[in-house]
Amino acid sequence: MTHDEARRWAEQWVDEWNRHDVEAVLRNFADDIEFCSPVVTSVMGDPSGVVRGKPALRAYWTTALTSHTDLHFELDDVHVGVDCISIQYRNERGRRVTEMAVFDADGKVARGWGLYDAG
Repeated sequence: MTHDEARRWAEQWVDEWNRHDVEAVLRNFADDIEFCSPVVTSVMGDPSGVVRGKPALRAYWTTALTSHTDLHFELDDVHVGVDCISIQYRNERGRRVTEMAVFDADGKVARGWGLYDAG
């Protein structure tokens, strides 16, 4: 993925989130996605912080949106790696967040991480 492609992908991802369109966001993810985030623990009550599979990811994000109706992201930067990108953004609370996405051979996100600033 080129830097321009990664930037477009991230801009689309941010737009889908800002519209609260979980189904549009999910189209970018593999059926067997594994997503790790400390927010999983607070939203889903799972101390592992991991959701596995698209149905579980849908449930997590849908549940999270019910308590974050003002959710909004502002894209800061995008970095490109080998079969992966990181998206840096600020959420509606001004908190800095990095999302990591590792892509499979079909161009879907197979593994992902949400990383939050220490503040």
